[in-house]
Amino acid sequence: MTDVQAGSPGPAGAPGATADPAAPGRDAARPVVDTALAVSTTGLTKRFRGGQVAVDHIDLAVPRGSVYGFLGPNGSGKTTTIRMLLGLAFPTSGRAELLGVRMPEGTVRVLPHVGSLIEGPAFYPFLNGRDNLARSDAADRTAEPRTAADRINGALDRVGLLAAAGKRYRNYSLGMKQRLAIAASLLAPRQLIILDEPTNGLDPQGTREVRTLIREIAADGITVFVSSHLLAEVEQVCSHVGVMRTGRLVFQGSLAELRGTGAARIRIETADPVAAAAVLQKLGLPEPLVAGDEVTAPLGDFAAEQICADLVHAGVGVRGLGVVSPSLEELFVGLTGEGYDVDG
Repeated sequence: MTDVQAGSPGPAGAPGATADPAAPGRDAARPVVDTALAVSTTGLTKRFRGGQVAVDHIDLAVPRGSVYGFLGPNGSGKTTTIRMLLGLAFPTSGRAELLGVRMPEGTVRVLPHVGSLIEGPAFYPFLNGRDNLARSDAADRTAEPRTAADRINGALDRVGLLAAAGKRYRNYSLGMKQRLAIAASLLAPRQLIILDEPTNGLDPQGTREVRTLIREIAADGITVFVSSHLLAEVEQVCSHVGVMRTGRLVFQGSLAELRGTGAARIRIETADPVAAAAVLQKLGLPEPLVAGDEVTAPLGDFAAEQICADLVHAGVGVRGLGVVSPSLEELFVGLTGEGYDVDG
């Protein structure tokens, strides 16, 4: 796990570690800019020394209060983008802002308001959950030591691990380990939580636990930016999505807007599909497809009711008629050229 602690600019030597000369305590106390976007980038690009372009001029716009699903196949640039957002990697060009603050220059100022979980949890296996969180809390230079116990218990309670706080980390299930990592990001009040594949490798029960936790975090008004390749997670949790393909952002918008990108098709069940297809062609519907006793065609701007009336007027018996929209899986395959795990 790469976990950027509150009040800390990141690991020693990490990009942005000394970018802000302000005193940590004073700088961390300054409020971040009140902006409509929790995350924004303009032309953000990362090119490695060998010439490989991992992230190619992407413009992210993550509304405050949203649950933003950052989607794409493995190798599409999601984790590299997240590392640049958190100041753990320098962009080759472009700019990024978290909570209205330029990164990585504003690392010290903004990270106390951001929790993150990148590349899986990593804690001391011989320590219990409470002691592991105590070590995480102690790394926060802005935290008040006298109230540490209350913060730790509150974070454990929030992720449903208070009863298991005395259990050694090595005996936790994968779902419990992920929830403990999220608890570490919630030790201080946050405005933004960034999670990189939080359900990766979990069984269905663990996936449900993390999914429920994301909903609860979002219900408190915290913006959640979650990288994932699981469509069920997106459908049930996210309000907005950004879709990556080979380093490029190929779609961004609300989940409803994504669904609206797919062309609806009309599906007709009839004993005379050839005649029905001829009627559709005469009406101007392109390329009707016949399969058994069904005919389908892009609906376009036509009204299904009018098509039904024209079929009946032409003497074609209609046993069934409906309008079919593409599934999320079909839309993602169309955008990325690759399949996705639907159920996780």
